[in-house]
Amino acid sequence: MPAMKRIVILISGRGSNMQAIVERCRSEGWPAEVVAVLSNRPGAAGLAWAAQQGVGTGAVDHKAYASREAFDGALMQAIDAQAPDLVVLAGFMRVLTPAFVAHYAGRLLNIHPSLLPAFPGLHTHRRALETGCKVAGATVHFVTAELDHGPIVAQAAVAVRPDDDEDSLAARVLAQEHVIYPQAVRWFVEGALALEGNQVRQRGGAEQAVLAS
Repeated sequence: MPAMKRIVILISGRGSNMQAIVERCRSEGWPAEVVAVLSNRPGAAGLAWAAQQGVGTGAVDHKAYASREAFDGALMQAIDAQAPDLVVLAGFMRVLTPAFVAHYAGRLLNIHPSLLPAFPGLHTHRRALETGCKVAGATVHFVTAELDHGPIVAQAAVAVRPDDDEDSLAARVLAQEHVIYPQAVRWFVEGALALEGNQVRQRGGAEQAVLAS
């Protein structure tokens, strides 16, 4: 029986994607365990939820550090204490330094609420609506030093409706995030992803794109 993979999840708020991953990992019997949920905000609501589920939690308050480098160094220590096979960013609202990203190269996943490479950064739904996009969505990708530009693992596309505002579009995209992010994490821990340059292939030929209404 293969060794169980160890997952550390980083959050900054309620961590709805984190919750989806924890629940799917347990209900579907992945060969993995979420061993810790860490946050840069000690009061993050997701920490309380994780603790209630029996998952280890911790906080590294970014306000206590004078530089991004100092904060990232402390965060790396907290993560590495858990000996993770995979680090998952789930609404973690900090821009990570190149040294941090390099340390976890090939084992650091993120989800972004747009169809990358469109709309990296913030305010993705507002920008999609202002641009007149007919399709929006979310992207799971490996993290690289360039913000929101790493190799794409999975995407979900959502039709933009004529009466959409930021909130309604965000809600439909988030529902799809809860589908594709756990699936992508499961593929990783099962060894089903092949990273070839800037391309990510699902070894079993599973569909890496979801088209939602």
